[in-house]
Amino acid sequence: MTTNGRVPNFINGQWQNPAAQEFSDVINPATGESLAQAPLGGDEDVAAAVESAAAAFPEWRSTPPEERIQYLFRLKRLFEDHREELARLIATENGKTLAEARAELQRAIENIEVACGIPLMMQGYNLEDVARGIDEMMIRQPLGVVAAITPFNFPVMVPFWFIPYGIACGNTFIVKPSEKVPLAMRKVFELVEQLGLPPGVLNLVNGAKPAVDALLDHPAVRAISFVGSTPVAKYIYSRASANGKRVQCQGGAKNHVVILPDADMETTTQVVSDSAFGCAGQRCLAVSVAITVGEARNTFRDAIADSANSIVVGPGIEESSQMGPVITRDSKTRVEKLIDQGASEGASVLLDGRRTKIPNYERGNFVKPTVLDNVPPGGELSKTEIFGPVLSLIPAETIEEALNILSQSLYGNAASIFTTSGAAARKFRYEVGAGNVGINIGVAAPMAYFPFSGWKDSFFGVLHSQGRDAVEFYTEKKVVIERWPKYWSRKF
Repeated sequence: MTTNGRVPNFINGQWQNPAAQEFSDVINPATGESLAQAPLGGDEDVAAAVESAAAAFPEWRSTPPEERIQYLFRLKRLFEDHREELARLIATENGKTLAEARAELQRAIENIEVACGIPLMMQGYNLEDVARGIDEMMIRQPLGVVAAITPFNFPVMVPFWFIPYGIACGNTFIVKPSEKVPLAMRKVFELVEQLGLPPGVLNLVNGAKPAVDALLDHPAVRAISFVGSTPVAKYIYSRASANGKRVQCQGGAKNHVVILPDADMETTTQVVSDSAFGCAGQRCLAVSVAITVGEARNTFRDAIADSANSIVVGPGIEESSQMGPVITRDSKTRVEKLIDQGASEGASVLLDGRRTKIPNYERGNFVKPTVLDNVPPGGELSKTEIFGPVLSLIPAETIEEALNILSQSLYGNAASIFTTSGAAARKFRYEVGAGNVGINIGVAAPMAYFPFSGWKDSFFGVLHSQGRDAVEFYTEKKVVIERWPKYWSRKF
C-alpha cells in the first residue's frame, strides 16, 4: 500500500513518490497506531498531474461516450469484486464500522452505475426553423481538467460523487483525498490501474493545503469540487471562483429533526438513533438536534437515551461494533469540550459519552453516544457543528415553533420530520429551509440519480454533485445556429 511507509501518487498512469519533504502519520483512530505517512506538500505533484491531465484531454474528449463508459462498467465490477477488502481499509483508517463501510461502497458503486448513462444524460437538443431556413442546437462539451478535494469521513463514496461523471463527460480528473485517510483511495487506484485508462485521464495526488492551493490557482484546472467544513468551503469557493473556475463546495451542517406527538415512537427512536450516532456522528447528514413537539418530549427523551445507551462501541473493524471512534485525538477533545459547554449553558446530560475507554483500545479516540436535554435554542451547542456522536434535544409546543427554531440555523443541509400527519409533513416540506428533506427518514441521503442538495452555509455554488447536476457541472453548453443558403445545395 505504501513505498517506504509513504503514500504514493498516481500520475500519468504511473505510481510516483511524492515530492513533499514533510509527512504526517496516518493514524488508526481505534488503536492510535501509525498506518502510513501522508505528504503535507503536494504543489509540485499537482503541477505534474495537471500537465498530465491536460495532455490527455484532447484524445479523451474525442473518445465517444459509449467507449468512455466501458471503463466505468469494468470499474463497477472491480469494486464489487474487492468490496470487502476496501471496506476493511475504510474501517481501519477511518474508524467506522464494517457495516457502514460496506454501505459507503454501495453508494460509490451506485454513482458509477448512474454515470454509465452519460450517452443519454449528456445529450443536448435542437430545433429546426427557428427562423426560415435557420436551425439551432445546443450541445454539451467537457470542460477540460477538473479536480475534487475530498474529506475524511467518506474516503471512497465522496470522491465517487464526482469522478465517474467527470470522466464520463470527457474531462480528465485529479482527486486529492484527505491526508487523514489516503489508503482506501490508494487501493481504489490499484483497481483503476487495471482498467487500462489512457494515462493522465485519472490522477491521484496526496497532500495537504499546498496541494489544495495549487489546484485552486492552476490556470489549467477548470473546475473544483469540494466537501468539508464550512470555513474551508468558503475559502475554496472564494479563491477558486476568483481564479475563474467553476466551483461546487459542500460545507458543514447542523441537521434538525422535528418529532410530533403522533409519530410512531418506536420506529422514530431507532431511525433517529441510527442517524445521530451512525459513523460516530461524522457525516454531513447526521441528526444533531431533535426538536420534540408537545407530548413527544417525554416519550422520545427516555426512548432515545435507552436506545443510545445500548449501542456497542468499539473498533470498527470488529463485526460486533455498532459505532466506532472519531477520527483524531483532537476531534475527541473538541467534541468533549462542546459537551462541557452545553452542560454549562444549562442542558441536562442524560447520557454522557465523555472520557470513554474501551478495553484493549485505550489509545483509541472513542466518545460514546451522548444525549443532552433541554438545550437552549440560542446556545453554542444548538448552532455549532459538533461532528461527533452527540444529540441535542430542544422542546417546542407547536410545529410552528419548531420550524422557527430550525430557521435560525446558519446551515441548510438536511432536515426531517417524524409524523403520521400528511398535512404536517407537507407544511414541513414546504417551509423548511434545507436542501435535503426527510419525511419519516433520518438520513435524507439522495440516491445517485438525484442531486445531493444543500442550502445556506451548507453549500456554495449553483450545481450540486450527482445525477443531472453533475452532468451540468462537468460540461459547458455550446449553442450552434446554422443556415445553409440554397445555392450551396446545387447539384454537382
